[in-house]
Amino acid sequence: METHGTFSPEDESTAREQYESVGPAAQTVVKETAKAMEFDREEYRERVTGDVIETARDALFASLLSVTTGTREEFEDAIPENFDVHVEGSDNVENVAWHVAPATETVVAATYNEKENAAIATLQRIAFGRVYRDIV
Repeated sequence: METHGTFSPEDESTAREQYESVGPAAQTVVKETAKAMEFDREEYRERVTGDVIETARDALFASLLSVTTGTREEFEDAIPENFDVHVEGSDNVENVAWHVAPATETVVAATYNEKENAAIATLQRIAFGRVYRDIV
């Protein structure tokens, strides 16, 4: 088993704090990206809206969510008792990426065959949408 990412909020308050903590980084990323795209000040004001910054914050937060990867057996052994489990993918695939969300007593998982990094990134977005979007 391997763990990837850093955020594994124990409760809703911690999830909100961690989400807020990536706000300045999201603003910097958007600003520097707009600069690289050679936006002038007027174009920046027109195109870089609050929604753009929020989308960057969502993506950054999601990309930092902790994901464990391992075999199906390791996944099944790691599921906390009484947690809701949501698995995307095939039952016939041996590898699983999963995120445990104690804040909502939920586990989200995705099966994968070979492309571990793709599974991790996909699962982080799924976890954000399924678990954290309504919390943060």
